[in-house]
Amino acid sequence: MDTSTQHKAMDNNNPSALHITNDPTKSNLDDDGREKRTGTWVTASAHIITAVIGSGVLSLAWAIAQLGWIAGPAVLMTFSFITYFTSTLLADSYRAPDPVTGKRNYTYMDVVRASLGGKGAKLCGIAQYVNLVGVTIGYTITASISIVAVKRSNCFHDKGHGAHCQPSNYPYMALFAIIQIVLSQIPNFHKLSWLSILAAVMSFAYSLIGLGLSIAKVIGGVEKTTLTGTEVGKDLSGSEKVWKTFQAVGDIAFAYAYSTVLIEIQDTLKSYPPENKMMKRASLAGVSVTTLFYILCGCVGYAAFGNDAPGNFLTGFGFYEPFWLIDIANVCIAIHLIGAYQVFCQPIFGFVEMKCKQKWPESKFITREHAINVPCCGELSFNMFRLVWRTAYVTLTALIAMIFPFFNSFLGLIGAGSFYPLTVYFPIEMYIARAKIPRFSFTWVWLKILSYTCLVVSLVAATGSIQGLLSDLKKYKPFKTE
Repeated sequence: MDTSTQHKAMDNNNPSALHITNDPTKSNLDDDGREKRTGTWVTASAHIITAVIGSGVLSLAWAIAQLGWIAGPAVLMTFSFITYFTSTLLADSYRAPDPVTGKRNYTYMDVVRASLGGKGAKLCGIAQYVNLVGVTIGYTITASISIVAVKRSNCFHDKGHGAHCQPSNYPYMALFAIIQIVLSQIPNFHKLSWLSILAAVMSFAYSLIGLGLSIAKVIGGVEKTTLTGTEVGKDLSGSEKVWKTFQAVGDIAFAYAYSTVLIEIQDTLKSYPPENKMMKRASLAGVSVTTLFYILCGCVGYAAFGNDAPGNFLTGFGFYEPFWLIDIANVCIAIHLIGAYQVFCQPIFGFVEMKCKQKWPESKFITREHAINVPCCGELSFNMFRLVWRTAYVTLTALIAMIFPFFNSFLGLIGAGSFYPLTVYFPIEMYIARAKIPRFSFTWVWLKILSYTCLVVSLVAATGSIQGLLSDLKKYKPFKTE
């Protein structure tokens, strides 16, 4: 069957699509009358890699050090399998009731509303948007730490490893926020493919640099490692071991957090081939690549640093030389997180702006678009409400990051809080409802066992991360530098 025949076959199942396709005046519109999407599984994979291979990879050596050689890789692989499995269930929920010809749902909340009703959508919205806000705060923290690490690396190189090199993070959080305020004026997710591809390249770059430095350190001599990770009595107390183990599980959960934006990513894909098939291909590619990197970075990083692995293996100064290569890696982290921040905040922007337009459709402040010619960029759309609201959001996340700049504990809490509801619970419940799985059937029972097991794991990880945050807060004074 040639391409034109395939398109006709698909359009015959969708009268509105047939009408739009045959009308040359509407050739730039999609099957639902919206702007035509141009994304492919390659661009979707780039979005996924941008969202997944983020700051989570930096803490994996520390997480493996808490869990050891047996539990560490096992937890990593388990999270990757669960994430891929549930992402396939979520991809099939994008159109309803049929995953190929049904009505499009543009956000995670829309998907849940179509399958589980209004109450489920409200719970999903709370979980999703709280998580997205948390991720953007976490990325502000991590980006500033990486920029500061460049200054510290050069300071150590010039003055020696024992020098007091502790520049403040706050100016760099402010710089990161200014960059995000500018980028946030990009109207929607569909215009961000170039930024995600750049960010994905950066994530590969710093992961490979970190991996290469770890391998070089291993060749120079392996540090003490154990099957169960950090040792009680020698490295830490029994209670600290338990809390840090729980926190490590949360860090690994955070490293796989992209379900929060999966539907928004899928909504960038062209309507043909079917979005669910392309999204499954993109998820397989994205999760496979990231799992390989995670296993390598986590395990080789643990071998390099042993039970004393730093919380962030590129900014915790397990490496001092070559300082220029460490600088490049940290610049790559900062560039990557600039793009990743946008991937996670665009759904928030879109949701708030859609609700405001629905509530105040006559407000010119909210609805009026102005065309502005920008040199080298062409004509861009500008909106006053978008400028004010998005600037306020970025500023608020930067302020919260300045008050709570705790890398590992914050990442663990975000991962624990989002993994169960968004990556496991809603995809499974929507599949059961859509496929009409009978209660107490074999499929129903094992899906429920998986769901409840993940709930327990998330609660345990959240407990460990909260304890870590409380410990950090006891000895921290906001807006002061040691």
